[in-house]
Amino acid sequence: GIDGDTFKHEYLMDKYGIQINKTTRNTVLFMTNIGTTRSSVAYLIEILVKIAHELEEKAEDMSPLEKRLHTQRVKELTFENPPLPDFSRFHDAFRPNRDSDTRDGDLRRAFFMSYKDENCEYIKLNGLRRVIANGREVVSAMFVIPYPPGFPVLVPGQVISEEIMAFMQALDTREIHGYRPELGFRVFTEKALLATAG
Repeated sequence: GIDGDTFKHEYLMDKYGIQINKTTRNTVLFMTNIGTTRSSVAYLIEILVKIAHELEEKAEDMSPLEKRLHTQRVKELTFENPPLPDFSRFHDAFRPNRDSDTRDGDLRRAFFMSYKDENCEYIKLNGLRRVIANGREVVSAMFVIPYPPGFPVLVPGQVISEEIMAFMQALDTREIHGYRPELGFRVFTEKALLATAG
């Protein structure tokens, strides 16, 4: 019932000084190389066995209610992953052929347009729904890449959909490249989109 990020930080790194390469909701990746010593591997195995025994003892001491909660958490981590969102579409400002039935667009143009700070602003996730409900098409100015899964859920020039917002809210990971929780999503201003589309 422990997610990979919690296991990495609270168990392995903080308690035992073991560095982890990557985690997902329900996996931990350990990497060794030619320089890894036999004693390092033995220490890792010793600690993993120790943690397993501690978790088993903790599970044995759980009340029936705690066991149900624990079972539910295990189910959430193993079977109830948030569904990956489909690509929404590029905003018309980045679509060379706006009459086309495809969703393709000019990623390069959007990417370089985002380098000018005056073209961009930040909107927090909780304010995004309100802005979209008021009729604005909000367009990402950044690649937004959560780990896991490790591929972009948003690219520059892409319209942020309800499905993408739901996915971002359901994530339980600290590592999201291109997203700053204290600021929000970096998006294009309406003025910049109008100037580009015109």
